[in-house]
Amino acid sequence: MSSSTASVDATNHDQERAWDGPEGSYWAAHHERFEDCLARYQPPFLAAAAIRPTDRVLDVGCGTGASTRDAARTARAGHALGVDLSSRMIDVARRLAARDGLANASFERADAQVHDFGAAAFDVVISRTGAMFFGRPEPAFANLHRSLTAGGRLVLLTWQPPGRQEWIDAFSRALAGRTPPTADPTRPGPFSLSDPDRVRTLLRGAGFTDVDLTPLVEPMTYGRTVSQAHDFLIGLFGWMLEGQDERRRAESIEALRGVLESHLTADGVRFGSATWLVTARRAQH
Repeated sequence: MSSSTASVDATNHDQERAWDGPEGSYWAAHHERFEDCLARYQPPFLAAAAIRPTDRVLDVGCGTGASTRDAARTARAGHALGVDLSSRMIDVARRLAARDGLANASFERADAQVHDFGAAAFDVVISRTGAMFFGRPEPAFANLHRSLTAGGRLVLLTWQPPGRQEWIDAFSRALAGRTPPTADPTRPGPFSLSDPDRVRTLLRGAGFTDVDLTPLVEPMTYGRTVSQAHDFLIGLFGWMLEGQDERRRAESIEALRGVLESHLTADGVRFGSATWLVTARRAQH
């Protein structure tokens, strides 16, 4: 699905510009680093999805398709569809699925908030850190609810509040010289589904039942070496250096290196993180 044919809700145009622009391109180019960051969350996320061999699975905000490919491997007699706003990431996802011989995995550039997936088209809907960016989450989750069969399962991985993320505080202090600004939990962004009460209200309002949030705490690996992590993070969070003069910028870059060195382990450069594993169902009737 090309960018010219994908229908995108007006409230998601800012997200479209980012994910189908520079931000999505960076993720596509560095997809292996991003996969390493979330690798320790993948086993419990997939276990909660409980995908069966014949299931039809929808992966929302699939990025470069790691979870879609894992779903396709399990649903070997079914199918896994990954959707995302990023053309570049969808291109990478298709290439990697073809490399792995996963003929039952497909990808479309689509806005899951408004895309017509059809009624009762999927047995499982999953989204690993991708459901927090809807401009209007109420109709978005209602659309996903409609796409599920009776008894179908929804599984999300979302971030807990910023104060529980060692990584964001460490990077902000090093590069910007301050703690990160408070995020508005009601606006699209990484932490829009960090409040359990809001998540329950949104999902129940969309028609889901059995809504449950389980806290997960895992380290995130940003590189196997300090240099690898440093290059990756400067590219990802370089916007924090905006407005700094040459001397201050050099000091900030070196401060980040020092922080990374202090977090180097035998398994790479690691920082603490915390997520919610969110599960829900469409009622049987």
